[in-house]
Amino acid sequence: METPYYIIYEDRIRKNLELITDVASRAGVKIIMAFKANALWKTFGIVREYVCDSTASSVNEMLLGNEFLGGEVHTYCPAYTEHTIGEYLKGSTHITFNSISQWQRFKPFVDSYNSLDTGKRVSPGLRVNPHCSVIETDIYNPALPGSRFGVSASDIGPAIPEGIEGLHFHALCESSSYDLAKVLDAFEQQFGHLLPQVKWINMGGGHLMTREGYDTNHLVELLRGFRNRYPWLEVILEPGSAFMWRTGDLVTSVVDVVENDGISTAIVDVSFACHMPDTLEMPYMPVISESVDESEGNHRYRLGGNSCLSGDYKGFWTFSAPLNIGDRLTLEDMNHYTTVKTTMFNGIQHPAIVLRHSNGSESVLRSYNYEDYKNRMC
Repeated sequence: METPYYIIYEDRIRKNLELITDVASRAGVKIIMAFKANALWKTFGIVREYVCDSTASSVNEMLLGNEFLGGEVHTYCPAYTEHTIGEYLKGSTHITFNSISQWQRFKPFVDSYNSLDTGKRVSPGLRVNPHCSVIETDIYNPALPGSRFGVSASDIGPAIPEGIEGLHFHALCESSSYDLAKVLDAFEQQFGHLLPQVKWINMGGGHLMTREGYDTNHLVELLRGFRNRYPWLEVILEPGSAFMWRTGDLVTSVVDVVENDGISTAIVDVSFACHMPDTLEMPYMPVISESVDESEGNHRYRLGGNSCLSGDYKGFWTFSAPLNIGDRLTLEDMNHYTTVKTTMFNGIQHPAIVLRHSNGSESVLRSYNYEDYKNRMC
């Protein structure tokens, strides 16, 4: 196989899914899959054997869930519009609003849809912010001061807004069960008085239960304890990374080696900016299978991406032998998030491209739809 290519391992996917469904069964909760971390729908035949329910943050993700998983679709979007709300209601089983003003604006749409004789209704929820930060990297922290996500307890008061049936919080990112315990404590302290007024609670994503060393027994006991305190509530978790954690790699080849100011850079046929954006945004250093510990080798290289962006590089890695043109390198754990961020992250539609002519008229050169999203994901 000519490089570059992502490679995905079925046995690893199944191992993760088995653990996730075991946790859900033992804890008595519903665990659903977030498309923002994985939208490779040609692998959903495997996923569907274990989990059919999903969470979507765009119309495209919602459509993908209905077409390829077929179970419940729990939708959350920071802001709905009159143009999109009808599509969301038609394709969702649950819909969460980010603010009280959004709920007030679109409550008539929800009520109207639920009054139709369709045999289906949508359960509305409200995202709340427990203001408990357990994430060190700000770009992934939804509980930062001034966050645009969720409603504070002081803005709700003693009673849930009329018509709201569930509460949703999301404050984790590749976090532990002990992080969840801190957030859950803050949530109960601030919003516990509202729980007798709702039917379900969605604890969001970021539960990295498939990572080595994650204490799944503690997670199960934590969730069981919550359910014992509030037995009328359906409890939902929607992890993203956990489903596809360490299930795929990115294989690349060295195409040149350059030396400057005593630094050796191996140019590879992929790009950190184009194919692994999280390595620059997070930032983090991907593991390379062929590299060794510094104590085991003395050939030290940066990796340079094959784009013209000056900052398209990462380093350093150590190898036991010099790198040569044609050598293959395996960048590990490049399935979750990486594959969606190189296409349409969150299923967010690309803007149309319009040409305004000299006479003031306009022509649409290109517009995008669900088929574009689906075809780019697999």
